[in-house]
Amino acid sequence: MNKLNIVLAFLFFVQTSMAQDKYFTKEGYVSFFSHTIVEDIKADNQQVLSIVDTTTGDIAIQLLMRSFQFKKALMQEHFNENYVESYKYPKATFKGVILNLNELVEGDFETEIKGILLVHGREKEVSTMVKVTKKNEMLILTGHFMVEVADFDIKIPSIVANNIAKTIEVSFELKHKPYKQ
Repeated sequence: MNKLNIVLAFLFFVQTSMAQDKYFTKEGYVSFFSHTIVEDIKADNQQVLSIVDTTTGDIAIQLLMRSFQFKKALMQEHFNENYVESYKYPKATFKGVILNLNELVEGDFETEIKGILLVHGREKEVSTMVKVTKKNEMLILTGHFMVEVADFDIKIPSIVANNIAKTIEVSFELKHKPYKQ
């Protein structure tokens, strides 16, 4: 039911927009990676919703925190219950703009993406480079950026402080298809 609400919210956003060139995916990919001397931690989420309006460059991304998959079930449990508190903060969102997207042509180019990342009930302005690929009517966005755990008020217990990096790398690949109204 919750996933249905998310999809409906994104579809509402698309339909109320005046732009004609919209791209959508509900199978985007986001991962995060924490590296320390003690341990590497990686989690993948392949249920990421994203909408792009190529006439304005506007982008909206949403994912469920519980959809992150870890190699170890215990890590996944600790992530959801102790760190991001996904029962209390179930979603992460990004709302922003992709610069120079109005000049979109077939092929690849790099540009900047800026916006507000909301995780764990805290907002942070994020800016990073993104590779934009327009190929066979698909719009693919790939990139990565670093986030500070402390910026999102995520508490790391001292007993595992050496196991979890203070700075986490977030990577994404969003393969959008044209949205047909």
